Amino acid sequence: MLDSALTRSAKDLMQLEDRYGAHNYHPLPVVLSRGEGVYVWDVEGKRYFDFLSAYSAVNQGHCHPRIVGALKQQAERLTLTSRAFYNDRLGEYEKFVAEYFGFDKVLPMNTGAEGVETAIKLCRKWGYE
Repeated sequence: MLDSALTRSAKDLMQLEDRYGAHNYHPLPVVLSRGEGVYVWDVEGKRYFDFLSAYSAVNQGHCHPRIVGALKQQAERLTLTSRAFYNDRLGEYEKFVAEYFGFDKVLPMNTGAEGVETAIKLCRKWGYE
């Protein structure tokens, strides 16, 4: 099966996204299709340095083999759990991060919004005590 992105032009793909996607800002007129290390390629095969790094979400680079391997290995065991359950990996991660940074406890967050909400809750708790 052919990848649909490979059969469409950049213009077609941008029009498709403009038609059906709600943008919160205007993207650059480049349609990326793959990445490796510090490079990304557009649908026409032109290579770019990825200086943006997905707003620092991929500072380690794109598709690093060790990271992809770890993601694949974990996804084959258990993809995701909510905090409504304990799991066999989180405690080990929290211990490592807490000891590495010299903290008593850590609270991992998925998004900046969660971090801000938790910070506000901590401030309120501190203010009432």
